Amino acid sequence: MAKNEELGDFLRARRASIAPETIGVFDEQKRRVPGLRREELARLSGLSVDYYTRLEQGRPIEPSETVLDALATALGLDPTERSYLHTVARRPATTGTRGRSPRSSQAVRPGLFALMEAFGDVPVYILGRQTNVLASNNLARLLLTDFNRMPARERNAIRWVVLDEAARSLFGDGWEQAVAELTGALRMDAARHPDDHKTAELVGELSIKSETFRKWWAMRKVVNLGKGSKVLQHPLVGEVTLRPCLMW
Repeated sequence: MAKNEELGDFLRARRASIAPETIGVFDEQKRRVPGLRREELARLSGLSVDYYTRLEQGRPIEPSETVLDALATALGLDPTERSYLHTVARRPATTGTRGRSPRSSQAVRPGLFALMEAFGDVPVYILGRQTNVLASNNLARLLLTDFNRMPARERNAIRWVVLDEAARSLFGDGWEQAVAELTGALRMDAARHPDDHKTAELVGELSIKSETFRKWWAMRKVVNLGKGSKVLQHPLVGEVTLRPCLMW
């Protein structure tokens, strides 16, 4: 088995996000690093410090479902984060496959196109792998942007939100939250397809071009899109509040 650095990085990031006071630990002196110590999280999870340390080091071991559930509970993970933890802990063997993308391309069935257009007063867009925009109806193109006019490579939600100044203006004060959510969705996709070179290329491009993306990517937060409302500052119609109408 190969080292599982993603599992170790995720555990460290989540451990660092937990304030010691939340588990009843109050230090007289400020800690040198934020979050819980390894031994504290190991104790909360019912694991030995040595075993937990090896998990954080990405050692080639495969924790049981019971261990993963205990860690998820100790870390206070939500359902999406729990799913991510189990996914990265069960990463498939990559011998001879590194750098390949899935062979099957994603496409939208004609019937779904017709259904989208039937929602004439509701903006709808369909996201696929890597947050690629597979389709959008007319109102979505008017309110957001016309992805159909973009080169195929650029029809990507997170790439548009992060790099397009018009998108930044459109989301206004909610722009960074939009980046955070899409980054979390991209990380979940990367966990499910760890050796897809297109994902690696997208992450590399955004990391080079956007400090905000780098920050959220390093935090290793994961989300499922489609929750909460978005307030847009549209240049023609003013403030518009959108609620999830997203097909993933």
